[in-house]
Amino acid sequence: MLKAGGALATLVSLGLVTAEQAQAMSRDGFAAKSLADALKAVGGQPATSDQVQIISPDIAENGAVVPVGAVSKIPNTTEIYLLVEKNPTPLAAAFMIPAGTEADVQTRLKMGQSTNVLAVVKADGKLYSAVKETKVTLGGCGG
Repeated sequence: MLKAGGALATLVSLGLVTAEQAQAMSRDGFAAKSLADALKAVGGQPATSDQVQIISPDIAENGAVVPVGAVSKIPNTTEIYLLVEKNPTPLAAAFMIPAGTEADVQTRLKMGQSTNVLAVVKADGKLYSAVKETKVTLGGCGG
């Protein structure tokens, strides 16, 4: 906790993250046990948008390290959240997008089973989303 707090303080002091964004990063949403609770924690039910794209494999052979990304073409995107519907804690990642940067994020997520991946984007105070199913093979051997 101290390391994370120190890192956030450094980012705030460098002007890379605002104090508001640093506080948002410690949201209780990461402890939410259901998709509905996680969505509530990030701001509510998003509207589906074709301007939000999820980059995720159709089939992931290793559920421990599934490459997932999201791209938002919506102007003034300030936050991107990645949620894994069937994970015990669905909110898997949160990204704060500084003004003037491209809203394109990539990470690796753990998925215990085949599930929907949601990208939730906050832009101009409104929420937008896209959903994509990713199948996780058993044992990571393609079958």
